[in-house]
Amino acid sequence: MLKSAAVFSIVALASTSALAGSGYGNAGGYHCNWSKSPSQASTLAPAQPGLLQYTAAKPDIVDTAVSNGSFNTLVAAVQAAGLVDTLKGPGPFTVFAPTDAAFAALPAGTVENLLRPENINQLRAVLTYHVIPGKVTSDQLAGQRLAAGTVQGTTVNIDATSGVRVDNANVVQADVLTGNGVIHVIDSVLIPTS
Repeated sequence: MLKSAAVFSIVALASTSALAGSGYGNAGGYHCNWSKSPSQASTLAPAQPGLLQYTAAKPDIVDTAVSNGSFNTLVAAVQAAGLVDTLKGPGPFTVFAPTDAAFAALPAGTVENLLRPENINQLRAVLTYHVIPGKVTSDQLAGQRLAAGTVQGTTVNIDATSGVRVDNANVVQADVLTGNGVIHVIDSVLIPTS
């Protein structure tokens, strides 16, 4: 009994000492030695097993869309509507994100018309119709038909009984997890009826 208590004490002491000197964790498999003040810590050593590992936060919805490269029109519209800060906020949000091809399939001149400064309220209504408050993943929708309240104020119809349809759009890629919600990629732009 004494032997196991001694081993436990040594392990606990080692863990406590390691955590006390670990500062803010591990980046990229390296452990920063914060035993001096953070401004003096300049050496990186390989992380030791058992120490807290640093996990970089997932990018937010906007940064995820930007880095994907298939949402250039959506990102430009979000910027024009002044919604970047909202979609970079804590959320969580569920975004049904139309691809560039989905925007290109709209009647000629539609996107250009929506992006005019005098149509900012209409643009905001269209964009916020693509957003549901909260984080809703495909497994939560599976097998259901429902009307979900959007940030725009009306409801969007979701049919997840055979694939997933949102109004007349098909979800072509589900569950792109972000730091402040989830993106479901859709193949057409949703237009609110009211």
